[in-house]
Amino acid sequence: MLAVIGLLSTTFGVAVVSALMPLISVELFVIGLVLKSPDLPWWALALVIATGQIIGKMLYFYAARGVIRLPAFLRRRTERKSKGRWAAWIERFRATCRKRPLWTGGVLLVSATASLPPFAAIVFVAGWAKVPLSTFLVTGFIGRFLRFGLLAIAPGALVAWI
Repeated sequence: MLAVIGLLSTTFGVAVVSALMPLISVELFVIGLVLKSPDLPWWALALVIATGQIIGKMLYFYAARGVIRLPAFLRRRTERKSKGRWAAWIERFRATCRKRPLWTGGVLLVSATASLPPFAAIVFVAGWAKVPLSTFLVTGFIGRFLRFGLLAIAPGALVAWI
């Protein structure tokens, strides 16, 4: 039991770090962990990873909203006086998110599950578009739980199939 708690704690840490640094692949970690410890419950693994990923991604969500002040080297140095095409696109996107909350939730859910479009980018855009925190948390968590639950089941299903 203590070994399982240790593995799940390590998995949580890897999930948070991989949410912040996309070069770290939590997917590869999960496959390796499931192959090494097939007795780990898939649902516990998916729950821990989904929680860690959402906690990590909240940093990007809040940074995009302007709640978290970024270091100087990540901030824009000069302010533009006229709005460009990007600002106009974001404004239209924000309006669409407000008018169509089901569409917004669907995009977040698909991205969190399939990572198409990449979830890290969608999290940032969702924060910038001021998507409600509850929408982000619920759809992101469900999508991440599905993604990593399926990933945790995959090696065992593949072995049983072959």
